[in-house]
Amino acid sequence: MHNDLQKTPDALDTSTAADTLDANEQKQQPIISTDNSPKAAHATTGSSNIPLSRLNKTPKVVANGSHAFVWYLLSLLVIIIDQGTKWLAETKLTFLEPIPVIEPFLNWTLAYNYGAAFSFLADAGGWQKWFFSGLALVISLFLLVYLIRAPRNAKLLSLGLAMVLGGAIGNLIDRVRLGKVVDFIHVHYADVWHYPIFNIADMAICIGVAIIVIDMLFLEGKREGKRQA
Repeated sequence: MHNDLQKTPDALDTSTAADTLDANEQKQQPIISTDNSPKAAHATTGSSNIPLSRLNKTPKVVANGSHAFVWYLLSLLVIIIDQGTKWLAETKLTFLEPIPVIEPFLNWTLAYNYGAAFSFLADAGGWQKWFFSGLALVISLFLLVYLIRAPRNAKLLSLGLAMVLGGAIGNLIDRVRLGKVVDFIHVHYADVWHYPIFNIADMAICIGVAIIVIDMLFLEGKREGKRQA
């Protein structure tokens, strides 16, 4: 009994020392806190993972807008040249009598076309006048609007659209004023081969369409790639 009483203080001292050691180890361990508070969502996306500065890196497409006036002036120039050369052809040339210019490839030959470009449907019977006039009017109105909305940096596209617009209006003026289109450019090879007689408006339409196709094939994709990069 006496021996057990003597051992009790030693046991108490050992237990106290162990508790003190455990408390010190707990104090030395780093406390890792987790921030579970909700993050503010971005106003543009509603997502907290996509910063607004990243979204702003995508450039916006800037339309021609009022700058389309420059391309309208080009269309007007095409119309003036077309109507001026047609007036000279009717004034100086005799119907279907060729004037050699570059033998044996080019003549000036006055002719009238009741159909579309390059005498397409010229012998249809009269209805084609109103059909092609209405078609040219619709196309012209579409191009007038599209030139305003076209990307400002797509200058080649706007060039092609302006040339097609000028050519379409040039031939439309003939159809409304005369009921037919004045042609005078006669490309041929001697008497072996003759291309349908055409005019400046026809040339502007063909060149403009070719420019638009080139832009669609080679430049439009590059513009989209830069915008999305």
